[in-house]
Amino acid sequence: MLNKAFSQLDRIGALRLRAFLPPEEISEIASFFAAEGETRAGERLRVAALRRSAAVARVTDLVGKYAGRKARPVRAVAFDKCPGSNWFLSWHQDRTIEVKARKEVAGYGPWTCKQGLLHVSPPFSVIERMTTVRLHVDAVDAQNAPLLIAPGSHRAGLVSTPEVPEAVNRFGVEQCLASPGDVWMYSTPILHASHRATGKRRRRVLQIDYADFDLPRGLEWAADD
Repeated sequence: MLNKAFSQLDRIGALRLRAFLPPEEISEIASFFAAEGETRAGERLRVAALRRSAAVARVTDLVGKYAGRKARPVRAVAFDKCPGSNWFLSWHQDRTIEVKARKEVAGYGPWTCKQGLLHVSPPFSVIERMTTVRLHVDAVDAQNAPLLIAPGSHRAGLVSTPEVPEAVNRFGVEQCLASPGDVWMYSTPILHASHRATGKRRRRVLQIDYADFDLPRGLEWAADD
């Protein structure tokens, strides 16, 4: 069954795993989020904080079966859309990674600092080797700002900003609906976007990036000890 599912992930760039997390692990993931009214668009978490999580361990085992046994979390962001924190995300590809320290390596840059954590844009071939998962605490329907993806766009390589609208039109758009406990897996370079929510419900999603490889020339993933 997993081989068939992973084949879909290779082909489309996205895979929904329904009811993957049991209720107690959904509650565990919910504990990573601030109280309602204290949220911001994306709270960047230190991966070390996730290491005792049974839910993250379950997902890491799954990703290891797809991406390789050395796959581990290298970045985590808690997204919490609610009436007091409701944003839209234009179409784009993720292009940065989180690292321990700045080292000048050809092809890596520019450098940025996000919520005190150091990020850099690597060669796009690095992004193409990564896998992203989203763990859903709340139901996500069409009114609750589902992630939008362009199926198959993970195979398009680096898409420049001016070329994005044409690429989205060519690949089409799919809504990533979810129930509590669902997990979505994505090929990290897939084109994606999100509208503002039109309802008043929370939409909590823990997003984790995975890699099964080390970085070159002394660069290190921030999550590696």
